[in-house]
Amino acid sequence: MSTAPFLNPSEPKGLVNIGSKEEMIRQRLQQERERLEREAGIESRSAERFLRPVENPFVRSQRDKTTILFGGLTWKHEKLVHGALESLGYRCEALPVPNKKAFQLGKEYGNNGQCNPTYFTVGNLVEFVQSLEEKGLTKQEIIDRYVFFTAGACGPCRFGMYEAEYRLALRNAGFDGFRVLLFQQGGGLNQAEAAAGLEMNLDFFLGILNALNIGDVVNDVAYQIRPFEVNAGETDRVLDECMDLLHEVMRRKRPFTLEGKLGSLLKDTRFSGAATLAGKFLNQLYGDDYTAAINEVRDRFNAIPIDRTRVKPIVKVTGEFWAQTTEGDGNFNMFRFLEKEGAQVLVEPIGTWIMYMIHQAKQQIKDEKGLDLIAKRISKWNLAKVFSSHLNTEQTLAKLSIAERIFKREYHKLVDALGSIAHHLTDQYEMQRLGHPFYNSRSGGGEGHLEVAKNIYYSNKDLCHMVLSLKPFGCMPSTQSDGAQSAVVSQYKDMIFLPIETSGEGDVNAHSRVQMALGEAKVRAKNEMKEALAGAGFSLEQVHEFVTDHPEMQRPMYKFGHRKGVVGVGANFVIHATERMKAEMRETVSVQAATA
Repeated sequence: MSTAPFLNPSEPKGLVNIGSKEEMIRQRLQQERERLEREAGIESRSAERFLRPVENPFVRSQRDKTTILFGGLTWKHEKLVHGALESLGYRCEALPVPNKKAFQLGKEYGNNGQCNPTYFTVGNLVEFVQSLEEKGLTKQEIIDRYVFFTAGACGPCRFGMYEAEYRLALRNAGFDGFRVLLFQQGGGLNQAEAAAGLEMNLDFFLGILNALNIGDVVNDVAYQIRPFEVNAGETDRVLDECMDLLHEVMRRKRPFTLEGKLGSLLKDTRFSGAATLAGKFLNQLYGDDYTAAINEVRDRFNAIPIDRTRVKPIVKVTGEFWAQTTEGDGNFNMFRFLEKEGAQVLVEPIGTWIMYMIHQAKQQIKDEKGLDLIAKRISKWNLAKVFSSHLNTEQTLAKLSIAERIFKREYHKLVDALGSIAHHLTDQYEMQRLGHPFYNSRSGGGEGHLEVAKNIYYSNKDLCHMVLSLKPFGCMPSTQSDGAQSAVVSQYKDMIFLPIETSGEGDVNAHSRVQMALGEAKVRAKNEMKEALAGAGFSLEQVHEFVTDHPEMQRPMYKFGHRKGVVGVGANFVIHATERMKAEMRETVSVQAATA
């Protein structure tokens, strides 16, 4: 008797010996599906599960023969970061400033639909490793001897996927296996991925933060001096010399270690680690390793003769972090273009971004206070656990507040050492107060509410004539910000605000739009100067003669203050100069009267 139940003699032989009705039905369905797919011309493929590629580790034993590549900041910041990394014993190299060729390579080897910074940065990396291959290195030698260190994020924009884009483009370019080390804004370095090849310890963070802060302050001062220099190109020449000096200082700086009798006494004891950490902090707070060098930089800058009676509209640059920072094709070389068109550029320090991240972390902790009690269904009458939860929250907030104060103190210490003409960090609580009514300060991504807040702050505090917001084409957080800016501009009628979306092309169109907005800013700056001269009753020629007779007034570090309602450096300087002229005239009259 047959053991195959319910079989039709006309069924295909493949169904013989089926053990159950369910299996027979499944096989019939599969055969029918295959028949229909063949008739429709559809190729059936089995699904394959995606697995994250295995990353080759970067371990401590590879440091001596592995070069860490980094980039994305100004060349000033990158040179100092290079010195800081070398002081810690790393081999490192900053990538060149990205150009349009890098942009095209990024589009060629990367996915479609990425934003401007991705294409420029990954294309720049591909262009660099290709240049190494042209010099004679094999692909495998490049993969073994170099790693790329970059930032990542978990915000709402595509920045959170950049790591994957870098690896995809490198693989498509023939460098599969090239190592990419990712530093997340929140959570530190993925040490499992870096495998201790790059140690994110206190010495690393102090070195990088010092490099970024010094770069911010020097960059700010250079942009203040260059528009008024008497001898064209002198500021850049002095800047190059100063950066070489500071790079050498950063390179020679060695991490603090316990030495002498105290070191011998605490060595191999349980207090050794705590004492070393305390020593590192105290050395950072009270050491003069950097301030002495910055004083020399101050003196070199102060030797540049300048003419502050020139009329220069001040343009504050804001926007997406990378676009507002880079100094090349990535933002249409906008800083140099503005200076060429007769403007003074007010750049954004990286320190503002660091303070913003601390502020946002504090805000989140405040907003989430007590949520752990609700999640665990702990009664409000359980006083011990409620007190413990609130105590932990306050301790975390206290640590962040201390970090906030220390960072601000260290930044302003550098500002004072460099002649006190660089701008202080903006108050994040003031930024939140100004921006929140237009852009919720709890919204993450990009610079959040800062773009809106900076527009209001710098315009209403008489710090700029015009705000220029630079952002990549299609940048989601900046696009949201631009939507809010329309409400800001409608409320503050005198604002000159211009958003510019950057891409690999479009220089002429972007420059043309900037020229039109800049024309209005120039008119305001000229009117300020006319009012300043008319109010004082002197001509510009008389002010020139007075300044020529007082050489100290031609020095960049000369202090003259800022008047309410007056934005331009030229107008503020003329007001100060004419007041000093009147004071000297009164003194002369008094002396003559006394001797008559």
